[in-house]
Amino acid sequence: MIPIRDSLLFHGPAPATKIIIVLCGLAFYLQISWGFEETIAQFGFIPATFFLDPLGQGYRLLSSMFVHGSLGHLIGNVWFLWVFGPGLEGRLGSWRYLGLYLLSGVVAALTQALFTPDPSLPMVGASGAISGVTGGYLILFPGALVLTWMFPFFWLWLPATLYLGYWAAIQLINALLGLPGVAWWAHLGGFVAGMVLARWFRPKRSYQAIPYWEHWYYFR
Repeated sequence: MIPIRDSLLFHGPAPATKIIIVLCGLAFYLQISWGFEETIAQFGFIPATFFLDPLGQGYRLLSSMFVHGSLGHLIGNVWFLWVFGPGLEGRLGSWRYLGLYLLSGVVAALTQALFTPDPSLPMVGASGAISGVTGGYLILFPGALVLTWMFPFFWLWLPATLYLGYWAAIQLINALLGLPGVAWWAHLGGFVAGMVLARWFRPKRSYQAIPYWEHWYYFR
């Protein structure tokens, strides 16, 4: 299930979301220029080396969020960010949103480090931080709808609670099964961190989400 857009009436300019996407794109260009193996080894998060030297290797907690393993990996991540990020940024403000993004990414990396079966494997990608964005979105916009492409030719508006709840359940199942190749625990750690941080970071003004059953005036 691929998210296409949400039903929020207002997103705002979302400068932080756009900057993150541009930085990920620039990092990928540098990976092409410098070599994927070299950049992943230099900037990826490696639990084994981090726990041996947390101060010296701490930069990897941040740098790994901008390095990706392939073009498909990059596109998939920034697509999710573009669907769910602008609404959350508009609600929190750019600085709080950026704080949620980065802190969720750090928690995601540390969660993966605790559960990974092979601590020598580098972890790269923005998915942990973006999982935090989706977790925050779920907390602040429980009444939103998500236009979803259901393979192969079916389109459906789904409640954000259903879509993101299903997504989180898949991450948990795959993590418990120990499926290789994806940092499932990072996704879960980032998702939970985003849910918690969204409650801390949201502005104090009163806010009422429009429930999905009133979506006739919720679409943009």
